[in-house]
Amino acid sequence: MKKKETPLMRQYNQIKEKYQDTILLFRLGDFYETFQDDAVITAKACGITLTKRNNGAAGDLPLAGFPHHQLDTYLPRLVKAGHRVAVCEQLEDPKLAKGIVKRGVTEVVTPGVALYDKLLEAKSNTYVATLFFKQEKNGSKRFGIALADASTGEFYCTEVGQNTIKELLESIAPAELIVPKPQKKELIELISSLSSEPALTTLEDWIFETDFAHDILLKHFETQSLKGFGVENMELAVIAAGATISYIKDTQQSGISQIKNLSIYNTSEFMMLDYSTRKNLEITFSNNDPKHGGTLVSILDKTCTPMGGRLLKKWISSPLNSLQPIQKRLDAVEALYLHNDQREFLRLHLNSISDLERLVTKVATGRANPRDVTNIKNSLEKIPLLKEVLNNVDSIALASVASQLDELEDICADIDKALLEEPSVHLGTGNVFKPGYNSELDSYTEAKFSGKNWISEYQEQERNNTGINSLKIGFNNVFGYYIDVTRVHSNKVPENYQRKQTLTNSERYMTAELKDIEEKILNAEEKIGVIETSLFAELRANLALHTETIQKDAQLIASIDCLQSYAQVSVENNYIKPKIHEGTELKIVKGRHPVVEKLLPIGEAFTPNSTTMNSEDELIHIITGPNMSGKSSYLRQTALIVLMGQIGCFVPAESAEYGLVDRIFTRVGAQDNITAGESTFLVEMQEAANIMNNATDHSLILLDEVGRGTATFDGISIAWSIAEYINNRLCAKTLFATHYHELNDLAERYSKIVNYSVEVIEAGHTVIFSHNVVKGATDHSFGIFVAKMAGMPYDVISRAEEILEILENGTNGGSGAKAKPDMSKVKSKKQRHETDQLAIFEFRDDELRDRLAEIKIENITPIQALQLLADLHIEAKKEKK
Repeated sequence: MKKKETPLMRQYNQIKEKYQDTILLFRLGDFYETFQDDAVITAKACGITLTKRNNGAAGDLPLAGFPHHQLDTYLPRLVKAGHRVAVCEQLEDPKLAKGIVKRGVTEVVTPGVALYDKLLEAKSNTYVATLFFKQEKNGSKRFGIALADASTGEFYCTEVGQNTIKELLESIAPAELIVPKPQKKELIELISSLSSEPALTTLEDWIFETDFAHDILLKHFETQSLKGFGVENMELAVIAAGATISYIKDTQQSGISQIKNLSIYNTSEFMMLDYSTRKNLEITFSNNDPKHGGTLVSILDKTCTPMGGRLLKKWISSPLNSLQPIQKRLDAVEALYLHNDQREFLRLHLNSISDLERLVTKVATGRANPRDVTNIKNSLEKIPLLKEVLNNVDSIALASVASQLDELEDICADIDKALLEEPSVHLGTGNVFKPGYNSELDSYTEAKFSGKNWISEYQEQERNNTGINSLKIGFNNVFGYYIDVTRVHSNKVPENYQRKQTLTNSERYMTAELKDIEEKILNAEEKIGVIETSLFAELRANLALHTETIQKDAQLIASIDCLQSYAQVSVENNYIKPKIHEGTELKIVKGRHPVVEKLLPIGEAFTPNSTTMNSEDELIHIITGPNMSGKSSYLRQTALIVLMGQIGCFVPAESAEYGLVDRIFTRVGAQDNITAGESTFLVEMQEAANIMNNATDHSLILLDEVGRGTATFDGISIAWSIAEYINNRLCAKTLFATHYHELNDLAERYSKIVNYSVEVIEAGHTVIFSHNVVKGATDHSFGIFVAKMAGMPYDVISRAEEILEILENGTNGGSGAKAKPDMSKVKSKKQRHETDQLAIFEFRDDELRDRLAEIKIENITPIQALQLLADLHIEAKKEKK
């Protein structure tokens, strides 16, 4: 039999029943409390004390809580730890409540749906994505996917095949992924294979029914069909979009009116970059130091606004696939590049613009405070200045952007008329609205800040009116304000004075005017709070009517910010405008790695290299050379220059001209996936297989050390075969760096394969890496020299040199792989020691042995020992002859 609970815990359990997989923050007076398992989790995640609470006959319960004003501190900690959090508030004034205070959940915060500033990164989106699939007749899966950022109002959907879904999820990097419960098992392998695994949420399958999804979208957008969004015939995408809206509505009790539009995420417009390519090119994250730059985005990001920073990351992660939009961006960047003064003015104005996207979301959801609204107004007031600058740089593209910006003069004027220049963040302070905006508010504000002066002035007024110079106005907590008149002057008291209290020596009175003053002074703070709240709600509601227009302005400003960022970084780093065409030739003159050149020590210059490739006689470059010579940087810089051009940015080179690239593939370095039971070599082959199956004659392939994860002959065979396949079947431009010098023979067999190497200068026992990539092969890897540079012990280096000499002398050349070296010729350390000892006594004449045996070492001097050694040396040379 269940033991009896307290009424409060009964209420808690009823609410908790609806949020079983969620931490419930239960408001109790001035605290948010958590109970039972939630308390244990909260105490650990937030670093607060775990205590107990009495629950009547049901016994004590674990308890952990924190003051309500610290919600912004502790709630983000719970969400960042991967938990969903439901905020349960008191829905009525406890003083007026009869019995238990009414409580209810007002918001659910999840990793993918969060509007708290401390949970959001200024220059990164926080997406929640919904995935739904159907099996096609051929057995493959077709996916509908929707993604939304509740903090900015962005909402997209699309449909893709199973070969594209992983790359799409990698590019989006959602913080949370929603899937139907029945499909969870089939999707778990896909989700766990993502480089950054999102929080997973499952919903009931009825939410993914076509009719339900269709109806919830129509209701949300208040339209009669979905034709205006272009998704009417995209059933899977509509299902995913409907489930997304349903989920966000359930979490955000205040509404989601910031989501004004549904756009198609057209994957054909962008170059898809798989995880391997993103990782190897270090586009948005660094393999070595994720927190301190070393990425392409860290070099190119000169944006001045948060929404510009978010858009820049999207542009860099999704290079364009069409010439026209690429050229449009490049032309706009060129105009800003050439107009230094206008660009600086533009940056100055942009630096004064706040995060309009997220601020207007606060307005739409009723979260904005007076300071937020003022920041919106101040930002919108910069639009005329932006338009003036853009119209003065002689660019059709920028002028077009300027013409689309809406200055919203009326709403700016309304805000300016209402709010102080720097209003208080909190309502009820009397420091929000300008004097004269509302007469009633003015009277209470004046009462709050000028009450003492009022009383003093009224006292002086009544003394003059009555002629009673000793008249005083006093105050106590029982009677409030009163007029005190001594009995001597009782005959002078006016008729409008109402007796309030009789004392021994005086009488206390009240007047209607003093009562009015008293009411305003004593109730000023409460009245100010009520009036300011009402006035601000009205102002915020009027501003919310312009949400869609402000969102559009924010997106246009973000694009302007990205373009000026490209121009600014191009000026600072001496980039040039690339020429991109429909052909297949690639020609880069003195190209540089945009990241490496910025990370070099002061005084050390980057060595530029040129690259020429075409489909006729330079399709594949076999690049050999030692480690640390710059092969990998050369490969990556070529790919990054191509990528930078296709995101619309200038590039680090003396000149660059190339045909539009549809995909960039990379297979670089050695890594494993231990958790999935995948060895280094298996991962290497998976990446290579992905390239072989998806590259086209318009792709750019970077291969670095293919086949090194297995036995030498296996590795050479695989690398050789891959090169042939690319040459004969794919016809994709390929930079193939390798230590398999045997691959140089491919250039003699195929006219489109050319050998290149990194120039190395040998000066005595010293090797200098010039970092120059030149035509021609090399057959020396200088691996032992690099090992020496790394600090390898001398004995190891010396022994390696011996073994290398034996192996090189024991092999013979061939048109393909070299013959297997005879390892039996490599003697062990013990064998070498024995033969070295015997070698001294290998003379045929035993006289030397006898002479050595007769020597009494303890009786000879150092000079005599040297002379003896010299004699033995002469004898040994004679024997050798």
